[in-house]
Amino acid sequence: MKKLRVLIIDDERMARQEVKRLLMPYPDMEIIGEAKNADEAIVQITEKHPDLIFLDVQMPERSGFDLLESLSEVPEVIFTTAFDEYAVKAFEVNALDYLMKPIREERFSLAMEKVRQKLAQQISDPQIFVKDRQQYHFIKWSKVHLIESMDNYARLYFEDKNVFLKSSLNQLEEKLDVSVFFRINRSQIINLKFIQSVQIVPNGRLQISLKTGEVLEASDRQSVKLKSMGRI
Repeated sequence: MKKLRVLIIDDERMARQEVKRLLMPYPDMEIIGEAKNADEAIVQITEKHPDLIFLDVQMPERSGFDLLESLSEVPEVIFTTAFDEYAVKAFEVNALDYLMKPIREERFSLAMEKVRQKLAQQISDPQIFVKDRQQYHFIKWSKVHLIESMDNYARLYFEDKNVFLKSSLNQLEEKLDVSVFFRINRSQIINLKFIQSVQIVPNGRLQISLKTGEVLEASDRQSVKLKSMGRI
């Protein structure tokens, strides 16, 4: 069985030690590091690519939510905190779980069951964390079917929703999986897995219909690229 890689993030050393102790009976969980603030956590997440993070909500300078916003890809998250005021927000953003300090062993055990069930299916499905209009979202990249440029922002379309991400289309394009996402013109990137049909229009460009209903047109240059990929 592949071990799940775990990173513990908390500004209190005793709190990090407690999570490590609670993880001891779980041989399928491998602790790959710990961090005491957001800056340390960003470095370790970028270098070590954990599957799961235990994340304290309240930390000096930058909160756990601030940390998640700064990541281009976000692991699965279990929030830990002594303040129940964050519980509703944590579940609104679809966190894997939320543990109140001090953490009870039976409650921790339930969280581990959630981890095993969810990560067994989604460990290869990257996600991003977005704050938009005072709401927080965990968004699986596999669910995003269209990305549009909006000045210095990008609008992500997923399921029946859309959110704004503070990133240019150029910045996003550099990070996205090129086998899944394709830039069809200066202002739009599509998820190739959502293509319903492709046809040539009178100007020679490709018209792309997505399974979600959008009908888009590729630029001349990108139409040529798409043809070379065998999409028509």
